Amino acid sequence: MIQRVALYLQDAHDLRDGLRYVQYAEKRGFEAVWQAESRLVRDAIVPMAAYAAVTERLKVASGVINNWTRNIGLLAATFLTLDDLAPNRIICGIGAWWDPLARNVGIKRDKPLVAMREVVTVMRRLLNMERVTFDGEYVHVSGIELDIVHGRREPRHVPIMIGATGDQMMEMTGEIADGVVLNYCVPPEYNLKAMELLDKGAKKAGRRVDDLDRPQLIVCSVDHDHDRAIDLSRELLTQYLAQQPHIARASGVSTEIVAQIQSILGWPATHEQILKAKHLVPEELVLRITASGTPQEAREKVGEYIKNGCTCPILYSVGGDVDLLIDTFATGGE
Repeated sequence: MIQRVALYLQDAHDLRDGLRYVQYAEKRGFEAVWQAESRLVRDAIVPMAAYAAVTERLKVASGVINNWTRNIGLLAATFLTLDDLAPNRIICGIGAWWDPLARNVGIKRDKPLVAMREVVTVMRRLLNMERVTFDGEYVHVSGIELDIVHGRREPRHVPIMIGATGDQMMEMTGEIADGVVLNYCVPPEYNLKAMELLDKGAKKAGRRVDDLDRPQLIVCSVDHDHDRAIDLSRELLTQYLAQQPHIARASGVSTEIVAQIQSILGWPATHEQILKAKHLVPEELVLRITASGTPQEAREKVGEYIKNGCTCPILYSVGGDVDLLIDTFATGGE
């Protein structure tokens, strides 16, 4: 039986529907909800605040924000505010973003490892209620601290989880973060190398990989009709493999397939373009890098990710039947 499970929400539903989804997930024993922030669609913070306000036990996480576009003072103050709303239920999932999107909005992602290390270091110190002076390559602060006018003045417990994909970021995550957010659209065996890299990094900090939480985003298309479930995941992969090349590399998809899809899709991709290109994504790939199919098939696939090191699947519902996904993976409750 799957002991821990979380829900992943992105942008394919009405925001107010999201409130109902998280309330239902909480009732059915889900541990957390993770709100996406990737393309220029929805920011994560506004939905996170709404989810926190309508739940009582559910953890609320950013899945993931980037470390480039929010000043470190604002970033720390934002998560302080969320923790005021839902004490000890907030998780900061943060990642290095990706090109070409970052480049297209004027962000130069030079030395992403250095930038991430500096942001995590200063973020943690600020949330620990320290007065911080730090003069790095990317983060420059002088004698700043979080100014508490109303509320708790003690250090805040906000786990910092890095959404790592590349080898170097994965190793550094093991060293400096509270955990990792393992990426989606990768096969279960991808996790085996990730565990080795996390353990290598963790040893630098006197820890082991088992000391890190390791939730994982998993694309999950559940339908009582197997073929319909596969087709819905195929549409999602068509868009993601073209527009997020780091995921394509991690999933082992051939550059030829990616190039063919990119030749059809624009930016942002239209639904018509996705339908035109989706035949390029074979069923074998869908089954390899997503949990798609009937409820039983989806559960079995998620179990493979857990067997290879995932501690808590974060399920990205494809197809709109979020209630069915929640019921499929319910761990208790009503």
